Amino acid sequence: MDPQRKAVLEKQHYKVIGEHSAVKICHWTRESMLRDRGCYKQSFYGIESHRCMQMTPAVNQCSENCQFCWRFQDFQEDHIEVEDDPEFILEQSIQAQKRLMSGYKGDARCSAEKWEESQKPKHVAISLTGEPTAYSRLGEYIELCHRNGMTTFLVTNGTNPDVLRKLEPLPTQLYVTVAAPTKEIFTKICAPIRSNAWEQLMETLSILPSLDTRKVIRHTLVRDWTLGFEETYSKLDAIAEPHFIESKGYVHVGYSRERLSISNMPSHAEIRHFAERLGGLLGNYEIQSEREDSRVVLLVRKGVDRWLPGLKRPLDEEIRYNRSANAVTV
Repeated sequence: MDPQRKAVLEKQHYKVIGEHSAVKICHWTRESMLRDRGCYKQSFYGIESHRCMQMTPAVNQCSENCQFCWRFQDFQEDHIEVEDDPEFILEQSIQAQKRLMSGYKGDARCSAEKWEESQKPKHVAISLTGEPTAYSRLGEYIELCHRNGMTTFLVTNGTNPDVLRKLEPLPTQLYVTVAAPTKEIFTKICAPIRSNAWEQLMETLSILPSLDTRKVIRHTLVRDWTLGFEETYSKLDAIAEPHFIESKGYVHVGYSRERLSISNMPSHAEIRHFAERLGGLLGNYEIQSEREDSRVVLLVRKGVDRWLPGLKRPLDEEIRYNRSANAVTV
């Protein structure tokens, strides 16, 4: 890894693993530890935020430089020359997670029981930054996670359809980001480094119905860029036939502030209106949950159980929504 890039990542509290992987504690992991506030994935699907490990096997590689991305990026490559072993990545990621969580043990706001649980990650969010499908041994890594009793949430931009077609095993839940309704808008907002990135995303949508796992389409909504267009999005979603659709608003934080303005951040009311209209156009989806503090609304295909099998359903399922008009957490 380039030493200068590694220094930037470490300054931002990433724990760099080997040559191309990294772990970082999520905002909602901290909130869960200190204030018992889980993330929207806990509200929506039942994961335990304090036991979730956010990581990437491709910290330096991505096929897009999205305008709305709040991570450090400037991606110039979408493949990994020399790859670390999956066993090494998982073992070192867990150790890094434990080190990052170690400071909570002495915090009076964190219960001893919750801290002990946090030392045994149960969920792996393969989504930190970069494009995870750039790692050619991703299937082996996912298999290791499952073998160790952990669920996997894989987030992809959909530009590597051949990887998804051959991926074995599939993750517990597969997210595909559809951040633009048309190729023209996609090219501007996602800034792909490949000329055929849109066509690859369309191919990914076409193969999604054949993939035997839980599938999510995520629409990242940016006012004046991608908000609206419900009819166009509905046609794309109808091709993909996902179990879930997350309509999530852009948040003006991190590096995205260098490219977009705070006026591009939609209100929760706008996001909900988008989701309501999208669900109506699709016909077989309904809003089942939402989180105003994360600016996200969940559409669920009728007849689908959104709770992950084997996980405890939160008693306060619609978990402590922050109804403040000024809520800007992610």
